[in-house]
Amino acid sequence: MTATIRGPVRRRLPRGPVPRRLSHPAAALAAALAFALALTGCGGGTAAAPPDRPAATPAADHVEPLSGPAPRPALPATVRSADGHDVTVRKADRIVPLTGSLSEIVFSLGLGGRVVARDITATFDQAEKLPVVTRAHDVSAENVLSLKPDVVLADTSTGPAEAIGQIREAGVPVVTLKPATRLADVDTRIDAVAAALGVPKAGDALKARTDERIKAVQKGVPHGGAAGERPRVAFLYLRGSASVYLIGGAGSGADSLIEAAGGVDAGKESGLKKDFTPITSEALAKAAPDVILVMRKGLESVGGIDGLVKIPGVAQTPAGMDRRVASIDDGVLLNFGPRTDTVLRSLIRQIHTDAPAKGK
Repeated sequence: MTATIRGPVRRRLPRGPVPRRLSHPAAALAAALAFALALTGCGGGTAAAPPDRPAATPAADHVEPLSGPAPRPALPATVRSADGHDVTVRKADRIVPLTGSLSEIVFSLGLGGRVVARDITATFDQAEKLPVVTRAHDVSAENVLSLKPDVVLADTSTGPAEAIGQIREAGVPVVTLKPATRLADVDTRIDAVAAALGVPKAGDALKARTDERIKAVQKGVPHGGAAGERPRVAFLYLRGSASVYLIGGAGSGADSLIEAAGGVDAGKESGLKKDFTPITSEALAKAAPDVILVMRKGLESVGGIDGLVKIPGVAQTPAGMDRRVASIDDGVLLNFGPRTDTVLRSLIRQIHTDAPAKGK
């Protein structure tokens, strides 16, 4: 497993719903806004929808482990961590995954009974009662070490770096993974986690199941024609409590999902080269989305669709005029893991359903 660290700036936005691939300039802007306004996480709940278009009912926030007996780790295993360390994992009785997406993979592999903690981004029900090892938006080394973990899993956005270093200096194996930005990264992340925990056969089984489900969902994509025949979808990252409003471009992660769902990423297609860029009326006009994609809590943070269309430029887009908004739970949208098929299924349904007729 190899990876590169995604830049020198540690983002100070809430770790759960934040896109983990903000480019340096966008991250700096968002961080400054967040710091000035003393960010807190957004509340939960289903976002409001206009009377003529009911909100999509969210699926149960539940991870499905592989069927059959839980795998038994074959250890020790030595893997290459994304931060350049060769890490030897000798035991996996007490696992601490430090992102929700990594927690999802561990539980799906059938090793959830060995997980002893979670970070704030692990929102699915099996992890609900586990102790949270974060303070505000950062990992607490003291909280992690107090649980006597055998192995800690992280990715290159996990921090602060001092906390990761402190955990490693205490003799705990810390394996960091390359972040996912494409649908093709799902298998890579499953492989990486399974290798680190000594369950490669379970990893192969989980990959096969996940790939099969994703392919089955993609068979239901209504459109496969030219870009002009597919819905243009803009991913907006919203945190109304902090006045943070960003539009996704190339490499946001949402672009891969939108394309797999049979849409065109409007931000990327309009020429946005960075993963996330502050929203402007000009950027929205150029993107001209037919549908706006948001995280559910982000939509809630701006007051639902009524609040969304008040953001400068939104009401003037085709999506704003038609109030066409797709929302997906924060805890799964950009995870690129075993539940990505459910993300795609929901996205396909929302961006292709009730589309206005061409020319109207």
